[in-house]
Amino acid sequence: MFTGCKNPFAPSLDFSSQSSGSALSDLTTTDGVFKNFQYAYTFQDTSIYGKLINSDFNFSYRDYDQGFDVTWGRDEEMKTTYGLFQNTQRLDLIWNNIILSSKDSLTANIVRGFNLTITFNPTDVVRIDGRVNMNLSRNPETKKWTITNWRDESNF
Repeated sequence: MFTGCKNPFAPSLDFSSQSSGSALSDLTTTDGVFKNFQYAYTFQDTSIYGKLINSDFNFSYRDYDQGFDVTWGRDEEMKTTYGLFQNTQRLDLIWNNIILSSKDSLTANIVRGFNLTITFNPTDVVRIDGRVNMNLSRNPETKKWTITNWRDESNF
């Protein structure tokens, strides 16, 4: 009598309906934007990240050393993020509770905390606990949300 065996190092594929099929989320929800943002950071994927950033995007933060706010647009955001992705070994982003949320059919403002661990190499690890204040807009045709304004409210 021959009995089969299952190789634990080569499990069969899961075709059940409970399998999500993709690690990416639906951008027709604001929660999907945050999940895809986390995915883009985890896998250092600028193609996914770029889909989250609106064409008239603005990023701003307070430079406490200089005493003024710094702002840049989409092009600089993509270059900065690309540089971050290329110069780190690992990024771990955790979104925390939503502190403030106001939303209508085409716009949303979401303020929430985050924890970001940036590993440049095993001996150079930076941990940031902060808060983002994001404005999102929804395309009325595609129903997809994108980030139009991101204000980093972290205190560095």
